[in-house]
Amino acid sequence: MAAPKTQGAATKGEEDGADNRGGAGGVSYEDSKDCILEPLSLPESPGGTTSLEGSPSVPCIFCEEHFPVDEQDKLLKHMIIEHKIVIADVKLVADFQRYILYWRKRFTEQPVTDFCSVIRINSTAPFEEQDNYFLLCDVLPEDRVLREELQKQRLKEILEQQQQERNDNNFHGICMFCNEEFLGNRSVLLNHMAREHAFNIGLPDNIVNCNEFLCILQKKLDNLQCLYCEKTFRDKNTLKDHMRKKQHRRINPKNREYDRFYVINYLELGKSWEEVQLEDDRELLDHQEDDWSDWEEHPVSAVCLFCEKQAETIEKLCVHMEDAHEFDLLKIKSELGLNFYQQVKLVNFIRRQIHQCKCYGCHEKFKSKADLRTHMEETKHTSLLPERQIWDQPQYYFPTYENDTLLCTLSDSESDLTAQEQNGNIAIISEDTSKLHALKQNSILNQLLPHECLKN
Repeated sequence: MAAPKTQGAATKGEEDGADNRGGAGGVSYEDSKDCILEPLSLPESPGGTTSLEGSPSVPCIFCEEHFPVDEQDKLLKHMIIEHKIVIADVKLVADFQRYILYWRKRFTEQPVTDFCSVIRINSTAPFEEQDNYFLLCDVLPEDRVLREELQKQRLKEILEQQQQERNDNNFHGICMFCNEEFLGNRSVLLNHMAREHAFNIGLPDNIVNCNEFLCILQKKLDNLQCLYCEKTFRDKNTLKDHMRKKQHRRINPKNREYDRFYVINYLELGKSWEEVQLEDDRELLDHQEDDWSDWEEHPVSAVCLFCEKQAETIEKLCVHMEDAHEFDLLKIKSELGLNFYQQVKLVNFIRRQIHQCKCYGCHEKFKSKADLRTHMEETKHTSLLPERQIWDQPQYYFPTYENDTLLCTLSDSESDLTAQEQNGNIAIISEDTSKLHALKQNSILNQLLPHECLKN
């Protein structure tokens, strides 16, 4: 189909350039060909980048030019320069290819001016230098309905894909941090990374196209790029230390590349997850009451050093570790005279050894934590701590687990009860008052009192 004629008298729906919505006044047709409408880049190969044969393409609305789907900006540029048509809010179009095909067919049935607003640019110039541009936007009811239908169709496809992934038990993946292999459902790997490495990308049921998501994250790590600040480092060890020390074991929430992997971003047309969440928060604020009488604070539980047992207080946790693993943390603290920072280093040291399935008593390594726990309990190695210089190192200032609540409950207060105090066996030494008269004679008060009297 030939491009619509734009020279001549003003057509139906025409708007003067004085109040147009995006026209660039003073730009002639010849000059528009030389405009740079997108960032330029050098070719990546000697022959330039070309689209693969058989790759999906999108045709121009008016002519037979085709462009690859991933080169959407080139098609938009072509339509602006060659056919003077502008599509508003392209980012809100859920399926660009279907959108273009629909309007390509409609423009063969009716004139373009029946659908588009006409914007005259350079309106103060002589008539032959004036030009008309066409704006296709959702102000047109038909365009609005089309965008909503495409959004519903995309949401349906995403939910079907998500349901398929939720029920898929043939998933195969490798942990990005410890290279452990996982088979079965995707949730096994995601929960492992969240629990063992404090790397949480969200609940498995909220994620779609999980394989592609994990591949993108793995590729960034292979390129020595931090997932949060996205800086590049010289080697893997430096990157690993940076992410651990800076607590960057998480993805960058401002990177829009990740939005397509979360179902919430498909729920409402033109709204990101942040906007949807903000509306939910506002709704809660509008309906909240000032009555806080039913507020209940849920205490955060600390986890045992050797197993998965959790307790709400350090006292309960210490009792468990003493009964189940014969490890008395309070006694060790008292006997070794550990201050707060030394306790932190000791806890982080034990956490790291247990995480690596290594016995700190005999340095033997095991295949699983269960085997290590059995060995340590049978050999009584839980209480066999190595020399202080082994664990009292600056590297153990940094937590093995970012969410280790036990570190927050440690204290170097002199009022902490030791195991001996809990049993009531407290030795009390009374003051010697057998020579009370001699004490009064030698008291320093005898020297202070006459001095004060003379002074008065």
